[in-house]
Amino acid sequence: MLYLIATPIGNLADITFRAVETLKACDYILCEDTRRSGILLKHYSIKKPLISFQKFSEKSKENHVIDDLQSGKTLGLISDAGTPCICDPGAALIKRCKEEKIEVTSLPGPCAFIAALSLYHEPWTTFQFVGYLEKKEGLAKKQLSQILLYSGLSIFYDTPHQLLKTLKLIDLLAGEKEITIARELTKIYETVLSMTAKQWIEHYKNHPLKGEIIVLIKGDGPKLINQTLSTPLQVDFIQTKYGLSKMDAIKVIAEIQGVSKSTIYAEIPHND
Repeated sequence: MLYLIATPIGNLADITFRAVETLKACDYILCEDTRRSGILLKHYSIKKPLISFQKFSEKSKENHVIDDLQSGKTLGLISDAGTPCICDPGAALIKRCKEEKIEVTSLPGPCAFIAALSLYHEPWTTFQFVGYLEKKEGLAKKQLSQILLYSGLSIFYDTPHQLLKTLKLIDLLAGEKEITIARELTKIYETVLSMTAKQWIEHYKNHPLKGEIIVLIKGDGPKLINQTLSTPLQVDFIQTKYGLSKMDAIKVIAEIQGVSKSTIYAEIPHND
């Protein structure tokens, strides 16, 4: 049996009784960083081997883990913080377990983006979790344009060294948009604030960026586009407003209209 065990995202007290008991019952525990997870285990007097299982090593260790599970061992999978497999290593292992008919179960608990969602200050009916934005500017622009055209609330993670780049892109695409940033959730310096991208950029000139960052943006939905415009003009609008390539703009409009890319492409005039 493989247990996916949620661990605290900051405050070490945020762990379930079941999680502690299950960790104690495991033959060994797969984790991202043995030093970081060791702090948690020591805090709860859990004396079990920790095996590093992070994105650079998970593939090479997968067969050994599967062999141990098939032999009847009980293993736990934890991430550095929060719920495993949410933007953390483990998805490939879960897929392999399904293929090998190995039982997997999840012990629910802390999750950073859910905690941030519960603290959001405006009503919302739908949301999407994006994970991390692409690092390449062109791909990040495309993602952000889709976020801004989404009808609900979008949530994504960011890192201290990447956040300013993200904020500058948002300022370029939608300078008036209010952005909520949640940081250091459950810790002493927890903050959840809302400002425009420009205000955030100014704010971080005097406030060093540290810790896990969750960004929340409420999109304007398709209403941002004048629906009376022809499809080619809608594509031109998106391409110009968000600085996208023609093909990326076509993909965005196709998603909004709920049709295939080829349908939109066929409506666009082409120079022979």
